[in-house]
Amino acid sequence: MKTTYHVNEKGFYGNFGGAFIPEMLYPNVEELRQNYLKISAEPSFKKEFMDLLVDYVGRPTPLYFAERLSAEYNTKIYLKREDLCHTGAHKINNTIGQILVAKKLGKTRIIAETGAGQHGVATATVCALMGMECIVYMGEVDIKRQAPNVARMKMLGAEVRPASSGSKTLKDATNEAIRDWINNPEDTYYIIGSVVGPHPYPDMVARFQAVISEEIKQQLFEKEGRENPDYLIACVGGGSNAAGAYYHFLDEEEVKIIAVEAAGKGVHSGESAATSALGKIGVIHGSKTLLMQSEDGQITEPYSISAGLDYPGVGPMHAHLFETKRAEFIAITDADAMQWGLKLSQMEGIIPAIETAHAFAVLDVKKFKPTDILVINLSGRGDKDLNTYIDYFNL
Repeated sequence: MKTTYHVNEKGFYGNFGGAFIPEMLYPNVEELRQNYLKISAEPSFKKEFMDLLVDYVGRPTPLYFAERLSAEYNTKIYLKREDLCHTGAHKINNTIGQILVAKKLGKTRIIAETGAGQHGVATATVCALMGMECIVYMGEVDIKRQAPNVARMKMLGAEVRPASSGSKTLKDATNEAIRDWINNPEDTYYIIGSVVGPHPYPDMVARFQAVISEEIKQQLFEKEGRENPDYLIACVGGGSNAAGAYYHFLDEEEVKIIAVEAAGKGVHSGESAATSALGKIGVIHGSKTLLMQSEDGQITEPYSISAGLDYPGVGPMHAHLFETKRAEFIAITDADAMQWGLKLSQMEGIIPAIETAHAFAVLDVKKFKPTDILVINLSGRGDKDLNTYIDYFNL
């Protein structure tokens, strides 16, 4: 049997995944598990999903040949421009898919968690589009550092509820959202923003984001006469942009996959979010995965200058890619990511999200051949991070 890197029928990627959930949540998760594949395979669903991706999100996003960058690094570098999606990141691909699922299941109230605020904005956007109630949980720390996105969510009609426990970031916002879901199981649908959480979420989110890799194949064939790049590079927090970029290449072993994590102030500085280097197997938010934790199994607080990458775990698909060595994991510090935010802005005229900037720093870590074709997933634009850039560089 050829190894596959996709989820199995029990919801596992190798050793990782599953649904480890409180009894109260079982009916909700089970309802979703039994229906998500059936619903998303219906012709009417597919048509509505694709029509919205084209007419509302603005897909397909361009695959852009970065000429100046390619010349400097003496290799062929293409950027998948997810920053050009409506709302400024890849997150909207998934929220459109999930809101259509929620509608089919007859849910009327939507909850979500958000770190960098991009998923919160994308959820608030689709709720406005569909006329549904929207509550977004966000850590107090993230509310401060992502103020423009908080304002956007409110403008779109969402209620933003602060999470004030723990590190007051993404992990804590997720805890609050799960609590809400337990208390309101009948009418509420939880749109998870990344490839994390109990099965079927990691697989469902990956499938809705898979439009990214589907387009890369078509676009690369048009530009290079081949569907497969030599390298695929994406930043990984929970890992939804990476899962979408990798999806159709997972079982194509000749495509080398690079996952870029946030080293924060250094992998062993005590202020890092490099889960692959620091994590041990554990359960977080209903999924068995690699997780940063203390000797006695308490979750340790992650840190990254980017609000979207400071998650203490990683999606089970990515944990499996790490364990099987299908993907190479590289950790990039705040300092290197910030420098790349500036460099990409000044070399290609594209201001990236700080999360995304981490992925580009691989160009300084690894040597590529002149004949190599690299695709970097440019997962989000940097408007939301301008205050962080301003403070960091004294602009």
